[in-house]
Amino acid sequence: MVLEGSGSRIKGGVLISRLNLLRQQGGQVRVDQVLGRLPPSDQALLRKSLLPVAWYPLELNLRLDSAIAEVLSPDDEGRAFIEMGRASAEESLRGPQHGFLRAGDPHFLLSQAARIYRFYYAVGSRTYDKTGPRSAILRTFSAENVTQADCLTIVGWHERAIELSGGLSPRITHPMCRAQGAPHCEYHCCWD
Repeated sequence: MVLEGSGSRIKGGVLISRLNLLRQQGGQVRVDQVLGRLPPSDQALLRKSLLPVAWYPLELNLRLDSAIAEVLSPDDEGRAFIEMGRASAEESLRGPQHGFLRAGDPHFLLSQAARIYRFYYAVGSRTYDKTGPRSAILRTFSAENVTQADCLTIVGWHERAIELSGGLSPRITHPMCRAQGAPHCEYHCCWD
């Protein structure tokens, strides 16, 4: 597959989870409403059978996410991005990535951050540091095309992943972001 732009790539499973979220939020009508906001080449690709393990241009995902946020939550796009991340975690961790879950042990999932990152992104890496019995810091290094919107999907993904692992009332903050000039992205995770 020929990639566009920077060469950054993302797995098809992310795109599939976004389209499934739209179907849950309003069926094919909602999918068509969102896809109608995208360039014809994006629409054509997203209407094909996407392969969950194939690599697709990250730029395509960023455009799709923006269109989804505009349609689902025009007054609070930030919340829409978090919900997209939550839906992605729900789909992947209740499906092909269920092995990352251990009941009552969010640290097990978070300790797999480097492996999980590779399921989604072709460039960059993520680290895990346990900071307490119910807290950890994840750091993302050398990711390309970092946007605040994509970072919000990561916040939502980990929020739902911690819940699925048995953590209660997860809270994820994002005090350092490459999109705002920091040297890396940092996600502080805690739960009850």
